[in-house]
Amino acid sequence: MANREKNKKTLLELAKLPENSCCADCGAADPDWASYTLGIFVCLNCSGTHRNLSTISRIKSIRLDFWDDELVQFMKSNGNRAAKNFYEKYVPVFYYQPQPDDCEVLREQWIRAKYERKEFTEEKTERPYTAGVYEGMLWKKGKDNGQFLERKFVLSVHDFTLKYYKEDESKGPKATISVKGLNATFQPEKIGHAHGLQITYSVDDHTRNLFVYHKNGWEIVNWFNAIRAIRHVYLKTAFPTASDGDLIPWITRSYLKEGYMEKTGPLQREPFKKRWFILDSLDRKLLYFKTQLDAIELGVVFIGSENHGYSVRECVPKGTRGNKWKCGVIVETPDRQFVFMCEQERDQREWVEALKTVISKPMMPQDYTSKIITLLIRCANVAKHKWGVKKNNTLCPFQLKPISADGGEDRDWMAQ
Repeated sequence: MANREKNKKTLLELAKLPENSCCADCGAADPDWASYTLGIFVCLNCSGTHRNLSTISRIKSIRLDFWDDELVQFMKSNGNRAAKNFYEKYVPVFYYQPQPDDCEVLREQWIRAKYERKEFTEEKTERPYTAGVYEGMLWKKGKDNGQFLERKFVLSVHDFTLKYYKEDESKGPKATISVKGLNATFQPEKIGHAHGLQITYSVDDHTRNLFVYHKNGWEIVNWFNAIRAIRHVYLKTAFPTASDGDLIPWITRSYLKEGYMEKTGPLQREPFKKRWFILDSLDRKLLYFKTQLDAIELGVVFIGSENHGYSVRECVPKGTRGNKWKCGVIVETPDRQFVFMCEQERDQREWVEALKTVISKPMMPQDYTSKIITLLIRCANVAKHKWGVKKNNTLCPFQLKPISADGGEDRDWMAQ
C-alpha cells in the first residue's frame, strides 16, 4: 500500500527541483499540479486545459490528491525537462510561447499544439503558419458603426503585406498593410471576445488599429503565429546581421500599460478630456485614442530617457478645469510638461511605474529616428494650424496632416 505522506513529500521535493520549479507550459512559479500521464508539473491555470485533454493528460494535485507508488515513480523518471526535450524539440523560433499572464486561448492552443497535435516533435512537420501565404476569414470591427463583419484576409511573405477584402473581391483589397510596422496582440477583454486580436500598423503618420476575431481558437492562434512568422522573415531580411535573440522582441509585442486617463492641452488651461492611452515601451511612445476601440490614434508623446531630460512623478494639479479625476501624473520632457489624471491611486501608481520603466532605459539609435519623425509631424501640424502651410511649400516640404477634430491640443502637443 502506498505511503501517502511519503509520496507527497517526494512529489513536493520533485517540484522544487530547478527543472520542475516552473509550470511546464507557461512558466508560472511553484506549480502545485501534475500530469501523471505526461510526467510534468503545471500551474492551476494550465491544469484546467489539461483536464480537457483527458485521453492524453490526467491531472492530480501534488498536495491534496492520493498518489500511488507507480505514479510517483513515473514522475521521478520524467519531469518537465524530459517533456520539453521531446514535445518542444522543434518549436520555430518565432512561435509564441505563452507567459503566466497571457490569455486563455494562447495557453490552450500551446498545450494542444504540444501534446495533442504534437506539432514540434518532428523537424519537418507541416505547419500552416509557415507556408508563406496564409488566408482565411476573420470577423473585423467596422471603423464607424462598430459592427463585426466577416472579411477575407491574406498574409503573404512574397510582398510582406497583409490585405483584407470586402464582399466583392474583384474590386481588389480594401487595405494593403505593410508588415514593416505591423504588430499583433491578443485583447479578449477589450474586444469582448475570447479570441480577440488587435492588429496595429502605421499609415499616413498615424497608428491604425484593426480589431478581429475568429470563432475557432486554433485558427486565431494560427493567424497570430503566421503574422509572427512573416515578421521574423522581414526582420531577418532588413537586419541580416542581427541575431534571433535581438529580433524576437520586435516580432510582436504586448503593450506595457493601457487604460483611461484624462488629459489637458499644452497650456494646461484647457478642459480635461477622457482618453484611452497605450504605452508602447519598445517604440517609446505613449499613444492615445478617444475610446479603447478607436481605429486611429489622436496623438502620441515620445518618451525619452532620464539622461535626455525626461521624468515622471505623481502630482495634485491646481488651477486646471474640467477634470473629474484627482490622481495626477506629470511627465516632464526637455520642452514640455504633460499633465494626466487617473481615476484611482492604483492607476496612478501603475502609470508612473510603467513610464519610469521606459524612461530608465537608455535610448537606442532607432529611438532617435522615431523621435525625429514624431517631431516633424508636430511641426507640420503647427505650421498648417498657424500659417496654413500647404504641401510642397518650401518652408515645410512634407505632407501635412490636419489638426485633430478632438481639439487643437491633440496633434499640437505630440512630440518633445
